Amino acid sequence: MAVERLFKDEATEEKGERARMASFIGAMAIADLVKTTLGPKGMDKILQSTGRGHSVTVTNDGATILKSLHIDNPAAKVLVEISKVQDDEVGDGTTSVVVLAGELLREAEKLVATKIHPMTIIAGFRMAAECAREALLQRVMDNKEDAEKFKADLMKIAMTTLSSKILSQDKEHFAKLAVDAVMRLKGSTNLEAIQIIKKPGGSLIDSFLDEGFILDKKIGIGQPKRIENAKILVANTAMDTDKVKIYGARVRVDSMSRVAEIETAEKEKMREKVQKILAHGINCFVNRQLIYNFPEELFADAGILAIEHADFEGIERLALVTGGDIASTFDNPESVKLGHCQLIEEIMIGEDKLIKFSGVEMGQACTIVLRGASNHVLDEAERSLHDALCVLSQTVNDSRVLLGGGWPEMVMAKAVDELARKTPGKKSHAIEAFSRALIAIPTIIADNAGLDSADLVAQLRAEHHKEGSTAGIDVISGAVGDMAERGICEAFKVKQAVLLSATEAAEMILRVDEIITCAPRKREDRM
Repeated sequence: MAVERLFKDEATEEKGERARMASFIGAMAIADLVKTTLGPKGMDKILQSTGRGHSVTVTNDGATILKSLHIDNPAAKVLVEISKVQDDEVGDGTTSVVVLAGELLREAEKLVATKIHPMTIIAGFRMAAECAREALLQRVMDNKEDAEKFKADLMKIAMTTLSSKILSQDKEHFAKLAVDAVMRLKGSTNLEAIQIIKKPGGSLIDSFLDEGFILDKKIGIGQPKRIENAKILVANTAMDTDKVKIYGARVRVDSMSRVAEIETAEKEKMREKVQKILAHGINCFVNRQLIYNFPEELFADAGILAIEHADFEGIERLALVTGGDIASTFDNPESVKLGHCQLIEEIMIGEDKLIKFSGVEMGQACTIVLRGASNHVLDEAERSLHDALCVLSQTVNDSRVLLGGGWPEMVMAKAVDELARKTPGKKSHAIEAFSRALIAIPTIIADNAGLDSADLVAQLRAEHHKEGSTAGIDVISGAVGDMAERGICEAFKVKQAVLLSATEAAEMILRVDEIITCAPRKREDRM
């Protein structure tokens, strides 16, 4: 006897062909959505939230676009996830990874339609991915030993990364900013030490890099505007008058003089706290919370610079950069680690006053100040710069470099094609499909630039059959160009991450043969 129904009401299941179709279609739809943002001539998307304030984001960063979407299709969620991981891991290539996974599934769909088993396709994809990686490894360049060449490589990588973003007009200026900032890190991948401050006004070309740390605050009234050899105590403590803070407490007094007594007691308590803080032998006090007029007056009398309401991210970074701890109790000064820097001064950027800490303990710290026409431009500029910084910091560690502009894809496709010809059995179809999916990336780059992709990719393929070819698509002149001459480079780490993540995601979606949507558990009426 067949089981009539296994699931409760509201739960649905889709089996076999239908489940696979749903997965493929969802994943390909996501890939088509971000496809137009790929390459130097990629377009931007406007994301408008339906929440309060209807905030608007203008971006062409794949991860940002996909993160903002609410998606119902489970396979599409897998692609969103890989673009997020790509963003966290290497910072760039977030669009490429989704597009490549989408293309692999598009090819796999055709193979499944010709009755090739998904497991056979997966085995073929595995072999192809390994072969593609080997092909790239044989063609990488590594200039780690030669500092001058390596810096030139970093500049090229930064310019290539930025050329598909909003900063493409001033890419040399920003590439220099990014390379200088990353070179200061001396091989660490901790981007916390690079702070980005956005100030509307001016144009993007007015952005600059400043060594040291800039805090977006003003210096209080009557306090020193400049301090040399600063000892900084970074704190997170309440510096408003210590009222009787017991919830629901009431104090009854029989005369006004008693009220005055209570106030005096409060003031004394505050004065004691300030004395404890002064006992640390500091000349700059940075607090995350408010500092009321009375303690501020006491600090000013002691000739100490007191900064209030330094937002949490600012204060954590300040503690990291100056080498201090964030303190909240001040009873034993000897155990508190103070921050140090050579000079604290007030500077002007545009119309605003900010506080600059220079000569900080952590020598690699620096601040990039972005200027731009509006907040939307600045947000997008920050995302673009962040991508460039991530890629560069990864490249400093893993200094292998590839050419860009569709060159790596063609190199991989050629190697994979050769493997397909040698492989017997049905797997060879899957390997060939993998090569077609790789060629889709230069095709899309050309399509987005409004060029004749079929013609260009055919020319490219012919070029690549010559040994050691460095040809790629030059979108600016609209023809096949020499990537080594044009200085278009990409980091090997980014390409490898794109290749492996996309293959794994496509495999995962291919394995699906049933989608079960569970019903939410209902709450029983407890009457």
